[in-house]
Amino acid sequence: QVQLVESGGGLVQAGGSLRLSCAASGRTFNIGALAWFRQAPGKEREFVAGILWSAPTTRSYGDSVRGRFTISRDTAGKTMYLQMNSLNPEDTAAYFCAARRLRALGRSAADFGSWGQGTQVTVSA
Repeated sequence: QVQLVESGGGLVQAGGSLRLSCAASGRTFNIGALAWFRQAPGKEREFVAGILWSAPTTRSYGDSVRGRFTISRDTAGKTMYLQMNSLNPEDTAAYFCAARRLRALGRSAADFGSWGQGTQVTVSA
């Protein structure tokens, strides 16, 4: 089993930046890919970005964040990051990191079996 813990959320003004972290522990050798999802109240969980665990230059992004957000992984450790720039109020949501065993990028929440508890990001106008 893989455990995931997110951190770094908070309140920021529009146009600002935040960096989220996701620390992985447990059976991390089982991780094939990681991803960030977000969920705003009353909305479905949305894919934000994904990365391969063993090939961190292989990444994908959701259309709404491409060019503003960057996903990365600390190859010396077991931490994934999401650098978020040019934030706007539509980015307000709970952000979750997720892991899957299959070594392939996934964009659906159903593709991932391990989840963190989430961290709240609030962007004020």
